[in-house]
Amino acid sequence: MPNNKLKLNAAGYVEPATQISSPNYDARPEHCSVNMIVIHNISLPPNEYGGAGIVQLFTNQLDPNEHPYYAEIYARKVSSHFLIRRDGELIQFVSCLQRAWHAGVSNWQDRERCNDFSVGIELEGSDFEAFEPAQYHTLNLLLECLSKAYPIQDIVGHSDIAPGRKTDPGPYFDWHKIKQIKKL
Repeated sequence: MPNNKLKLNAAGYVEPATQISSPNYDARPEHCSVNMIVIHNISLPPNEYGGAGIVQLFTNQLDPNEHPYYAEIYARKVSSHFLIRRDGELIQFVSCLQRAWHAGVSNWQDRERCNDFSVGIELEGSDFEAFEPAQYHTLNLLLECLSKAYPIQDIVGHSDIAPGRKTDPGPYFDWHKIKQIKKL
């Protein structure tokens, strides 16, 4: 990802992110504003990077015969707004104006259904190794972009909104390497 800033357009897409449409989204509830960012990690096959598995999962094209793990998950209808690859490449699957299906059963500060009011960012990675500097660079550009467009109050991990069920972004995610959102 270049050093320049990212821009969120009126349609809810970040420029110059690569756009790959996922069918796994729906409308946010009326009068529900985005005020939280949820950070995840994902690798498909597990602990392998650079393949097409993540894109295939988010676009309902995962072949259950390609890997034993895929047979367990290929029918899931999931997505995220963004994916940041190991090299820092930014891919967007769902407009920020829409509700991506990334959080599942979740709760934050007594609010259920975190998908309603959050943007989901997947980092290509796992709970078992550090993320790349290029990923933190792109993540910080994206956080800055989103915080200018939305009244972001919290940046949390999937594990924070689904404790006991989810562990990501995992113990190797360095929270000190992301920019803090200034409260207005």
